[in-house]
Amino acid sequence: MSKQKYKISVLLPTRGRIKSLEKSVTSLLSTADNPCEIEILLALDRDDTDVIKFATDDLKKMLETTYKCGYTVIAFNPIGYIRLNEYLNALSRVSQGDWLFFFNDDAVMSTKSWDTVIRQYTGNFRVLRAETTNEHPYAIFPIIPREWTDVTGYISPHQINDAWISHIAYLLDIMVDIPVFIHHERYDLTGLNHDETYKNRPMLEGNHHDPRDFNHQNWRKIRLRDATKICSYIEKKENRICDWFRDGCAGKSDIWAKMYAADVKNRLAKIVSDQ
Repeated sequence: MSKQKYKISVLLPTRGRIKSLEKSVTSLLSTADNPCEIEILLALDRDDTDVIKFATDDLKKMLETTYKCGYTVIAFNPIGYIRLNEYLNALSRVSQGDWLFFFNDDAVMSTKSWDTVIRQYTGNFRVLRAETTNEHPYAIFPIIPREWTDVTGYISPHQINDAWISHIAYLLDIMVDIPVFIHHERYDLTGLNHDETYKNRPMLEGNHHDPRDFNHQNWRKIRLRDATKICSYIEKKENRICDWFRDGCAGKSDIWAKMYAADVKNRLAKIVSDQ
C-alpha cells in the first residue's frame, strides 16, 4: 500500500509546553475543512521527557482517532533555539505535503477553512503570509511550496527562518497575503507563556559584523544565491520573468520597497547594506 500524499505539512518544533502544544495542534485541526489531508510533524528534544510521553501517547491517540491526520514525532539530541532551522529542515525532509507550514507551540489558528485557502494556491510558487498578532511584515508563520526545498535543499540555513523566507519572498515579489489569522500567544505580545522556553531564545540578529548574524555579508550572499535559484525555477516553471527581482538586481528599482511598504508598524530595522 502506497503512502498517503498530504496536502499540507505542519512543521512544529516544541519544548516544555504540553498544554500549549495541545492547544496549538487542536486549533489547526479543529478549524480545517479536511484534517485528514494534513500531517503534523513535531520536533522534540530527547531530554524533554514529559512532552515526549504526551506526544507519543495521549496526543497521538487523540489525533489519530478524532482527526485521522498524519502524525510524525522526531526526537533530537538538544540543539537549542539557536539552531531552530535544523529542526525544521529535518522535519521537511520526512514530510509529504504540497505545502510546508512552519507553526509554533505558542500559536493558535483562528480562521476556519484555513487549509482550503492554502490549497487554492497549489501549483503556484508563492510564499503565503497569514495575519498575526503583531502585524509584522514578515511571514511569521511562513507557508511555502515543497519546491522551495527541492530548489534550495532546505527551508532555511539560518536560525531566523521567518526572516530568511520573507526576505527572499520580497526579493522575488512572491509574498501573498492570505485571509487567515493566527493568534500568537507569545509572552511579549499577550502576557502568556512566560516560561523557560520563551526566556531561552538567543537570536542571531543585531550585529552584522558577527559572522553568525542574519545580516552578515556572508548570509546576504547566500540569500541572494537562493533567490537567484528560485527565480530561475519560477521563470522556467511559470514561463514568466521575475521582473521585480531582475530590475532590482540591475539597480533599476529599490528591490526592498515592497517589504518596507508592508512594514506599517515600523518593526524593521533598515537593511545594513545593499544585498
